[in-house]
Amino acid sequence: MGQEEKQTAKEERKLIRIPVEGQFGKVGITEEVLAVMAGIAAMEVRGVASINRTATRQLIAKLGMKSLADGVRVSEKDGAVSIRINLNLDYGVSVSDVSQKVQEKVKASLENMTGLTVEAVDVSIAGVELAAGR
Repeated sequence: MGQEEKQTAKEERKLIRIPVEGQFGKVGITEEVLAVMAGIAAMEVRGVASINRTATRQLIAKLGMKSLADGVRVSEKDGAVSIRINLNLDYGVSVSDVSQKVQEKVKASLENMTGLTVEAVDVSIAGVELAAGR
């Protein structure tokens, strides 16, 4: 197997098929794109400071959306997707409330945008950040 064939096989493993009824072919989305989508959804929840300590709201504007994939892991089994996301929360927020809202937001966003079934959204709290100026 040549280098190009290995790369193609590796890319195919990371491609998740989207259930689309169409006559022109299949539709797939990469795990990395799903991770970015999950990261964007999580960052929209009030109380989430950053993902995996590398992407604050200010850094996202400078680095771009791809940095949102850091700290998000996507896996697929039997057509269902599982998400694992590592977050830092703002100091003083309710961990359980914010975590539950993140789970709901990520699940709803991915299912609505892709048509995939999201089986689980596991949230890990990596740290707490103080607001600037404190």
